[in-house]
Amino acid sequence: MTEPTNEPPVGVGPHPEPWPTGAHFDPELLAEGDRRNVVDRYRYWTVEAIRADLDRSRHGFHVAIENWQHDLNIGTVVRTANAFQAAGVHIVGKKRWNRRGAMVTDRYLHVHHQPEPDDLAAFAAEHGLPLIGIDNLPGATPIETTPLPERCVFVFGQEGPGLSDAIRPTLDATLSIAQYGSTRSINAGVAAGIAMHRWITQHAAPPGGGAA
Repeated sequence: MTEPTNEPPVGVGPHPEPWPTGAHFDPELLAEGDRRNVVDRYRYWTVEAIRADLDRSRHGFHVAIENWQHDLNIGTVVRTANAFQAAGVHIVGKKRWNRRGAMVTDRYLHVHHQPEPDDLAAFAAEHGLPLIGIDNLPGATPIETTPLPERCVFVFGQEGPGLSDAIRPTLDATLSIAQYGSTRSINAGVAAGIAMHRWITQHAAPPGGGAA
């Protein structure tokens, strides 16, 4: 038997009639309610309409994450990329990745598969995007004091090994994140969030166009 809960339901219920009109509205959501984790602006919108609207304001950075060991952090990286309006996400290595942590936010992003590091490098070269590795490697430049390119690809390795030996030669720069504790690294999901937010503080206006 399910225990009763006092927690309010997520999202909103069925839309009162008469329903709003427009091709961006999903009739099923209007009838049954929208329980998705989306901002109020996108309530009752179809996934396709949300993605198309986001395409009008995506930021200039992409995110790439290596996927050789089915890292559980990949979903977190994807979810964070959605939150910060990344232009795209690139899965480098195995095509299948653990989507659980993404919380279906990959539906609102452009997710690309790059079988090998050279494929990612070719994409970046074609679009004029420098590859910026994020890892605490010898000789890395501190991200805290480094101006970031307005258009670039942030590249992350996997939990434990970090950036692979295969991808390091393709990078235009490597940035480190300052750490003060006993461990040598932080997980890829956290590192990705820090790097993306660092870009936001340099290049993006506050949400809604307000003053900083």
